[in-house]
Amino acid sequence: MNSLFARLSLALLTIVILMGASLFFAERYFTRTYYEELSQKLNAPIAMYVTDQRQLISDGRPDLDSLRDLASHAMVINPTAEIYLLDTEGNILGHNLPDESVLMSRVDLAPIRSLIAGNARFPLRGDDPRNVSEAKVFSAAEVRSGDALEGYLYVVLGGQTYEALASDISGSYATRASAVVAVCIVVLTALVGFLVFHLLTKRLKRLSAEMQRVTESHFTESPDLAKSESVGDEIDALSNAFVDMSQQIRTQIDQLKENDRLRRELVSNISHDLRTPLAAMQGYIETLVIKGDAMSEEERGRYLRIARKHTVRLNTLIGDLFELAKLDSASVTPSLEAFSLAELVQDIAQEFQLESEMKDIRLEVESDSSGAFTIGDIGLIQRVLENLVKNAIRFTPAGGAVTVSIRERDESIAVAVSDNGPGIPEQEVPRIFDRFYRALDGEEARSDSSGLGLAIVKRILDLHDSRITVESKVNAGTRFEFALPVYERAA
Repeated sequence: MNSLFARLSLALLTIVILMGASLFFAERYFTRTYYEELSQKLNAPIAMYVTDQRQLISDGRPDLDSLRDLASHAMVINPTAEIYLLDTEGNILGHNLPDESVLMSRVDLAPIRSLIAGNARFPLRGDDPRNVSEAKVFSAAEVRSGDALEGYLYVVLGGQTYEALASDISGSYATRASAVVAVCIVVLTALVGFLVFHLLTKRLKRLSAEMQRVTESHFTESPDLAKSESVGDEIDALSNAFVDMSQQIRTQIDQLKENDRLRRELVSNISHDLRTPLAAMQGYIETLVIKGDAMSEEERGRYLRIARKHTVRLNTLIGDLFELAKLDSASVTPSLEAFSLAELVQDIAQEFQLESEMKDIRLEVESDSSGAFTIGDIGLIQRVLENLVKNAIRFTPAGGAVTVSIRERDESIAVAVSDNGPGIPEQEVPRIFDRFYRALDGEEARSDSSGLGLAIVKRILDLHDSRITVESKVNAGTRFEFALPVYERAA
């Protein structure tokens, strides 16, 4: 009984049985009501016929012999009729029945008066003197002596004879046949319902089995369900939703695994990169503490400069780590504003002019921009340009050149940072935006670099829906390029 099919079948069977029983009893009720109404309309003249034949009450005294005689004639018209003579208060003065069978001495006159007045709605039921708990349809007429009302003739149309006949008929072949037909209809309806439920639940069972199988595999397996392209029923919609959900879950699981791998790699790199300057600082400071008095002023100064250099590197690493973590979180939303990208590039070039001259590197700006504005977070874009220019100067040898170019296109402004440094091996290019990646090995490359600069660049441009491209050739140089949309001023 735990399956959906069993529950639906039980519910259907219960509904069919209840509906069958309701229809059966409703049919019996309305059929009886129909025949009572028909009988009352057809036999309404009986009471009037009897009263027209003879004077049944004279000076308040009932003529019982005449009543019995007329009753026998009335029963020819309706054998089930039972006739009662009432006074003006409804008291029974006489009848055509055995005295012991009449259990009431008075009949309610309200239904009788309503029938005689002609404002009754059929079927109209009144008291049955032989059955105090049941009302019967009837015929009635006034009994008058001249203009004086002497009483009423009250004719019960469905007496005990009728009840006996109805009881016999209820066990007849026709009644039994009707019951058999009703049962067959109920059974056939139930069977058709079971078949329909089976066809519907068959698809649900398959879907449930696939859900359980995929769930038990921890979503490593794909559901063996064909995704419906057309608009189907609710089961098709549920199946399509499960297929989409399982695909999304597998993608998320893969992303979580990749994120976990990157996290482990990040923790390892952070530990290594933090440990190196800290160990160097500790070593030089301990040497100063232990041998400081025996060292010359020049040696102490050299040791302090080296310790300071590692302090700067450590500060840079921690700052970049916090910046990247902030960019990776959902707390950073670019503050978009219109600004001149050409002016920002000129400011960056002036910022790094002294550093490039000290390394004997030419820092040049090339622009064909007409002064068009772009839209973005000027602070974040400035950080992108600073990282790219700083990176280019770091790896460009003395006598080399770093060029920042601006090219205005139809709907965007492209910025490129190029150098003629050592370049990046082709197999290393896809990894340069990874955290802690360094294009060169050795102390020169890692001395003041956190290995997070290009990762920060990519994350900032991702927030601006911009893509950065890389072109590099060993011993020839490297070129980074990205584009921002042209800002169109409102007319």
